[in-house]
Amino acid sequence: MVHHPADDAVGACENHGSDAVRAAGSMTVTPDDRQYPDLVRALNARFVARPESVRVVDAPSQVPAVVAEAVRRDKRLTVRSGGHCLEDFVFNAGTQMVLDLSRMKAVYYHPGLNAIAVEAGAGLLDVYEKLYGTWGVTIPGGICYSVGVGGHVSGGGWGMLVRRDGLVVDHLYAVEVVHVTANGSVRTVVATREPDDPHRDLWWAHTGGGGGNFGVVTRYFFRSPGATGTDPCRLLPRPPAEVLFSAVSWAWRDLTRDEFVRLVQNYASWHVANMAPDSPNRFVTSFMLLNHQSNGQIGMVTQVDAGVPHAEKLLDEYLAYMSAGVTTGPGALTEPMGELVGPMPHLAKPQRMPWLQCTRFMGTTNPQLNDPTLRAKYKSAYMKANFPRAHAETLYKHLTRTDIDNPKINIQLTPYGGQTHAVGERETALVHRGAAFKMLWSVLWNDPADDAKYIAWARESYAETYVETGGVPVPNDVTDGCYVNYPDTDLNDLAYNKSNVPWHELYYKENYSRLRRVKTAYDPRNVFRHRQSVRPHAR
Repeated sequence: MVHHPADDAVGACENHGSDAVRAAGSMTVTPDDRQYPDLVRALNARFVARPESVRVVDAPSQVPAVVAEAVRRDKRLTVRSGGHCLEDFVFNAGTQMVLDLSRMKAVYYHPGLNAIAVEAGAGLLDVYEKLYGTWGVTIPGGICYSVGVGGHVSGGGWGMLVRRDGLVVDHLYAVEVVHVTANGSVRTVVATREPDDPHRDLWWAHTGGGGGNFGVVTRYFFRSPGATGTDPCRLLPRPPAEVLFSAVSWAWRDLTRDEFVRLVQNYASWHVANMAPDSPNRFVTSFMLLNHQSNGQIGMVTQVDAGVPHAEKLLDEYLAYMSAGVTTGPGALTEPMGELVGPMPHLAKPQRMPWLQCTRFMGTTNPQLNDPTLRAKYKSAYMKANFPRAHAETLYKHLTRTDIDNPKINIQLTPYGGQTHAVGERETALVHRGAAFKMLWSVLWNDPADDAKYIAWARESYAETYVETGGVPVPNDVTDGCYVNYPDTDLNDLAYNKSNVPWHELYYKENYSRLRRVKTAYDPRNVFRHRQSVRPHAR
């Protein structure tokens, strides 16, 4: 294995009384340390743990010792990279040790693998800035700037280049994993996508198999399929030099129920019609936020690669399609849209921006993306076809409920298709390659006293939308299951999932059996587990 310079970094701190002390290459933080309360909570304020210790590492070489100690002492170990897990998989009542990778952020060219290495604690914006500023390339990852790559990549992350360049895992060449064998020993393995790699199944499992399943990911290595040579500038996609960026809204007061139905069906039908990998509209990426009526508006953000022929026409035609059948056309976005994009009164018209500037703008201007005081509940669905009218009318019903007054409630319609459709369902663990777009129920609030009310809204609106299929979006001709990076433990509960489709089939469909084989081979003791982790076969 090629030596990483950061592996030698030890660091030091003065020991003042109960302050944290360095042990075995990592920093050990206990309840007596002042920084402890900040290290035991997720971004979702609902999830706070009380572990015996948090082990903060800053280099891959420090990870095996922490894992080995947890195994030796039989301690429940969980792993944090960016802290954006939407469920309690890291911070829960059973957590005894937390391995915190958030200081492990290096991004560099790895000549041994001829790939760009990204450590698991790196935030997405840090990755984009290093890749683009140094080599003029990028990976098609997510929007929120502080999401850590550790979980984002393993779940098959997507972002604003998804239709043009596919999913982030479509450019994953290798993954470095610290895992635990059947006899309790700790090993570090680099698994690549090479057909003759004996660990290729482990690489495959990290192309959408979800986080917290097989071991601790310390580094990802990126090189696009078909890339040649050893110049890092040619190993990954080059993002657009400039993009056209549009932010528009429809005022709730101007929309009838029929117009709402037409609006969401316009979004769906456009994505169904333009999901082919070679579609000229693969350069158009758009998401819509169906905010609760208390927000005042429904918002939509669109990005177009400004370097393709007739880019302005592509944008104009898309906006016209979206407005068809809606009496009042879209206006300028003037209020907060909800989770993904904040106030943008200065974007009354489409703007031409450098790509990285636009990426920074989208990822950092809305405090709701990274507000650690907010409590949240999330649900998801993949869509393969247009909305049945009953689905759309149910969304309208719950988004206009008057017993709820929360402008931070929204249901997001987010893009898929294009290059995501160019990869077969068995080629990566991310199986939902036939989807045209995704949906995310995003419910945010501040007061713990409101937990029951807002969780109930999410459950009720979701269950009624999919009432004909047992309350969940089962794989069929219209829906296609759920997105593992938006985990929802209600899927495990027969009170909410009344279909005959278990949670793991909603996430993985037929790929789950292969994931179980990988789990059994690399984590037979089930050291890395949570409420929706892949289950190993019995020993």
